[in-house]
Amino acid sequence: MVPIREKKHRLPAEAYKGTVAVAFTACIRNKAKAFVEAGIVKSCVESLLDAARRTSCDVIVYVFMPDHCHVVFQGRDDEANPLAAMKSFKQHTGFWFSKEHPEFRWQKDFYDHVLRSQQDVAKQVKYVLENPVRKGIVQDWKEYPFRGSTVHRLDDW
Repeated sequence: MVPIREKKHRLPAEAYKGTVAVAFTACIRNKAKAFVEAGIVKSCVESLLDAARRTSCDVIVYVFMPDHCHVVFQGRDDEANPLAAMKSFKQHTGFWFSKEHPEFRWQKDFYDHVLRSQQDVAKQVKYVLENPVRKGIVQDWKEYPFRGSTVHRLDDW
């Protein structure tokens, strides 16, 4: 039997390098509710910020929903690599889950979208911040605790 090859869905690696902004969504396998406990989210945020720092990226916005997370990385310079930031984040947190919370595992891969303009970035930030409202978790996104940014004061957004 011939093995089934996965459909290639990513842009060329060069599309993710430099000062580009990229929106990512990563899901927990089987829709398990990993991100309802503050301690788990705190550890994941630390890994997220570390991955951003090591790949010369800013975290424009992040929101950890109960069973998935949204992150918008933007490169700070020509050497930045938002795709590498996301891969590093998932690798480190996946290892951490295996040791500390083996009941949670990342779903394979993630969704990504390269944002073409600052207007697209602003729309994506609004979309990400409104996610807990759309899911009926809170009435106002400012009430949701598991959100942040390395460059914006989100409450002023």
